[in-house]
Amino acid sequence: MTEWWKSAVIYQVYPRSFQDSNGDGIGDLKGIENRLDDLKALGVDAIWISPIFPSPQADFGYDVADYCGIDPRFGTLADFDALLAAAHERGIKLLLDLVPNHSSDQHPWFVESRASRDNPKRDWYIWRDPKPDGSPPNNWISDFGGSAWEWDEATGQYYYHAFLKEQPDLNWRNPAVRQAMLDVLRFWFARGIDGFRIDVLWHMVKHADLPDNPANDEWAPGQPDYTRVHQLHSTDQPEVHGIAGEMRMIADDYGARVLIGEIYLPVPRLVGYYGTQAQPGVHLPFNFQLIGADWNARGLAKMIADYEGALPPGGWPNWVLGNHDRPRIATRVGPAQARVAMMLLLTLRGTPTLYYGDEIGLEDVAIPAGQVQDPRELREPGIGMGRDPVRTPMAWDASAHAGFSPADPWLPLHPDWLTRNVEAQRGDPASMWRLTQKLLFLRHEHPALALGDYHPVDADGDLLAYERRHEHDRLLIVLNLGDTPQGFAIPEWAESLTVLASARGGTDPALLSPNEGYILG
Repeated sequence: MTEWWKSAVIYQVYPRSFQDSNGDGIGDLKGIENRLDDLKALGVDAIWISPIFPSPQADFGYDVADYCGIDPRFGTLADFDALLAAAHERGIKLLLDLVPNHSSDQHPWFVESRASRDNPKRDWYIWRDPKPDGSPPNNWISDFGGSAWEWDEATGQYYYHAFLKEQPDLNWRNPAVRQAMLDVLRFWFARGIDGFRIDVLWHMVKHADLPDNPANDEWAPGQPDYTRVHQLHSTDQPEVHGIAGEMRMIADDYGARVLIGEIYLPVPRLVGYYGTQAQPGVHLPFNFQLIGADWNARGLAKMIADYEGALPPGGWPNWVLGNHDRPRIATRVGPAQARVAMMLLLTLRGTPTLYYGDEIGLEDVAIPAGQVQDPRELREPGIGMGRDPVRTPMAWDASAHAGFSPADPWLPLHPDWLTRNVEAQRGDPASMWRLTQKLLFLRHEHPALALGDYHPVDADGDLLAYERRHEHDRLLIVLNLGDTPQGFAIPEWAESLTVLASARGGTDPALLSPNEGYILG
């Protein structure tokens, strides 16, 4: 039997921005539950919810103070159980966002760890003496800028934090840490969740000797501070694969579960996180190539082929267009080409992840300086690393605050929310929402799209073409990634096929209009 996640489309919910049910301007679990029918109508198979655990919110939930609870801002464990049951009633799987690399500095583990040098939990985190001159133990840089080491006056040592100082890194070389965190997986799996997205998986183990990272000679002012060094010793250590293997064993013990690893690495190193036949890793190491790719047909064709060729035996591909950390696809390639991008995402071989709001063509929202919330932007302003623009509230209808909340939302809405919202687009056959729904319907109807092989088809210029095939089900996809008309020679085997969907309503796949795409079947 094919694993459910291979044919699924996963939809990322950023809970603060999805639906507010209690009028505080922040989304919550009951709000997500209230919108499950909308997600069912769209056609998604699973939702991944960004962190909802108790947290001081220094990094909006990625600083966890209790791995086995629910932050009161979002609701209660009972609310979570109700959401999980309601999702399952509708045939929708539910994934949580696990943050195992670091905790909050307010987590009881860290409170104990920093209490004294001889505390039993001291070694649960990474503490080191200063250099003789009092400076940090090495040159490692936080991903949010500045030294990755924070001085603790009370105990006279530094602790390591790959992100904010409020997010100390756990010491995964300590067996007690491993056991405690693996028990977290068991807690949620036993509660019935269908999987985890694992935050910054490649960060979880550091070189045992903590040597300096090599300098990046190509760094220039205006680039993120952390890129001043190559993270050779602070990320992607060989021992992390053993941890991924332990997590996989636990997931497999609970049956039809999935683990998705957040990993920003070049493909040859990324695919190592699938593990081996002897020691499997995560089911899906996130493939983020589309997020940063130059948007041209020949480059994308090579990227797809290289990725397919790099997959290990049994490795199932996956694709991502956007997430809570990176600019939205409609901003990167423009609103017209975003329709083609959606068609690409939902027709490539593998499991796609769809970011909330992309189905209505949301673009990055300009955030006035006085309303910036993101600590990354506040620490390194003006260099394009801020994440608030892609985390703005979802627009559901034309009522007050776009139906997101009866109160002012925590971040401003996009300026055209009165017309760019789910209700308006559900009623418009030419809308982005309806195109997305159509593509999801075709994935459910055609095994070739859900599970079939990928075969490139000859195309020139701005055209990207490929076949998806599963037994007798054969589909042809041809996409115009440019803004000029493009002629296409339809292969002989596909001449009898008809248009199942088009990006912009066209009818002639032999001559593609600008920003047009077709699925023939």
